[in-house]
Amino acid sequence: MNEKTYLVLENGIVFEGFSMGADGEVTGEIVFTTGMTGYLETLTDKSYFGQIIMHTYPLIGNYGVIPEDFESGAVSACGYIVKQVCDKPSNFRSRGDLDTFLKQRNITGLCGIDTRELTKILRDHGTMNGLITKNPKSVDFNKIKAYAVKN
Repeated sequence: MNEKTYLVLENGIVFEGFSMGADGEVTGEIVFTTGMTGYLETLTDKSYFGQIIMHTYPLIGNYGVIPEDFESGAVSACGYIVKQVCDKPSNFRSRGDLDTFLKQRNITGLCGIDTRELTKILRDHGTMNGLITKNPKSVDFNKIKAYAVKN
């Protein structure tokens, strides 16, 4: 974590944050969830296939990774965004932290952005694709706009 990373929306808006999870670049439809809990269920829910999940609740990861709470055996989302990630979970059932979980599953993530502002943009402008990248200056906006999940 802590390497500068960016979310570039198809309309040109750029959010600056920090990397978490697997190193890499990922494009997907940005979707948000407003739940205060349930991040493990959300991450392992097959209905998020090919999407970048963003949590509106400001702190995610505080109870760690608990395999018994998974909806499925895999993460179907292609990316993950939170405002703040907890790196020292405090639950007796925890089997690890969220950052390590994402790395092990090759899921690229971003933390440290204003998730409330991103939520407002998505509510005002509708569904939008985005790119998580470390190099926002090399973005091909046509590829972001044309991105579609392939099942």
